[in-house]
Amino acid sequence: MKTIKARAGFDAERIEAIEKVVKHDIIAFLTSVNEKVGPDGRYIHMGLDLVRRGGHGPFDDDPPVAHPGPQALVELKKILRREALKHKKTVCMGRTHGIHAEPVTFGFKILVWYEEIKRHIDRVDRAIAVISVGRISGSVGTYIHLNPRVEVMALKKLGLKPAPVSTQVLQRDRHAEVIGVLALVSTSLEKFTLEVRHLQKSEVMELEEPFTKGQKGSSSMPHKKNPVRCERVAGLARLVRPTSRWPWRTSPSGMSGTSATPRPSGSSSPTPSS
Repeated sequence: MKTIKARAGFDAERIEAIEKVVKHDIIAFLTSVNEKVGPDGRYIHMGLDLVRRGGHGPFDDDPPVAHPGPQALVELKKILRREALKHKKTVCMGRTHGIHAEPVTFGFKILVWYEEIKRHIDRVDRAIAVISVGRISGSVGTYIHLNPRVEVMALKKLGLKPAPVSTQVLQRDRHAEVIGVLALVSTSLEKFTLEVRHLQKSEVMELEEPFTKGQKGSSSMPHKKNPVRCERVAGLARLVRPTSRWPWRTSPSGMSGTSATPRPSGSSSPTPSS
């Protein structure tokens, strides 16, 4: 380890030259490093494979406890609770199908949102627990190169736990669950903002966004006060939701532990894969 720490390095031009021959970026990188380290370089990649470089979910850079998402929802829940209590006697019209129905209070309406965010916090906490795992268990998950204790020690430094069982990859149902929860959260946020936008319509005008001093609503119609914050939230939500379908599309190959395509009938050589 001392030799590796003292000598390890790489040369980008050398990596590029090696890759032109081997046609594999990781092998090119490791070859360049090994040229500097010497014989001890054989231990650098021992028990690993290329998938492991980025296969530990959305917390590669930050441990789960530092992720800002759950705390933001907790803060939102506090705000909704405060406003629900503040307006528990603020009477407004309840609507079904957009048509006047029976009177409600604005606090009651916010209370519905409050409970929804509470459920999302539980979902996010569960999703973080599901994704907060890793694996350093060899090319097919059988620990043929490394003692499982190495996996435990390495993942502990990342704030992760070993997956109970894995193949070459962490199973993608974990990723699909996380993205699905984020899509649900974004959908709720859009629902809240759509309600505000409806209530801010000129013909309704039961509610409106804050309009700060000096803020302008239109370059040609100075009287306008547009719900721009709500519009931005709704727009961002519509960007988040489509991403939820990608884990479902990649999960079948990830769950089976193979990224190779089937071998054509009659072919004598397998299709290359990582």
